[in-house]
Amino acid sequence: MRWDRFFDDLEDQLASEWEAERAALDTEAERLRLSRVALKDRLAQLVGRERVTDSPSFELSDGTVIRAEVSGVGPDWVALEPDHGRSGAVLAPFASLTSIGMPHPDLLLTARPAPARSAFADRLTLGFVLRDLVRRRAFVAIHLASGRQLTGTIDRAGADHLDVALHEPGSPRRTDAVTGHRLVPFGAVSWIRVDGPALV
Repeated sequence: MRWDRFFDDLEDQLASEWEAERAALDTEAERLRLSRVALKDRLAQLVGRERVTDSPSFELSDGTVIRAEVSGVGPDWVALEPDHGRSGAVLAPFASLTSIGMPHPDLLLTARPAPARSAFADRLTLGFVLRDLVRRRAFVAIHLASGRQLTGTIDRAGADHLDVALHEPGSPRRTDAVTGHRLVPFGAVSWIRVDGPALV
């Protein structure tokens, strides 16, 4: 009888050690998975989320804070639908995001394993989206990291810069309405407000 109890204790101890080892392996595997998660993957988890909590707040390099829902994510940009203010969409390069505030449940949601993204979505760079704005002749307000704002229409978008024809809000891009032109490196852009429907 004493031996039976001894073997039961050994079996319980072995099972307990096995569970502890398995939990440690699961924890290490989760740490390894999280070490490979990119910002675009975490933000993509917020697209179309159920709005049971406040919208995330995005702090940008020019000091602006925008409370908004994520409407689209590319490899180097995020599209936002602001909660308040003028209609239209906001496009922000990842490099201009200084912090993102959100309720803890949403923070945990963004850390979950994400569904696979299409290869096409990963090719939709900031330049690609800006070239679509060129095609649509959309009015934009470009907010620079320096705090300045440029308003007008984007004429061209290269690999790492854009050309903007400056004109007053509400006026179409006509030669007589243009007050100047600027060539703007993407690195100087904090965020872009686009008049009209959402970007994506």
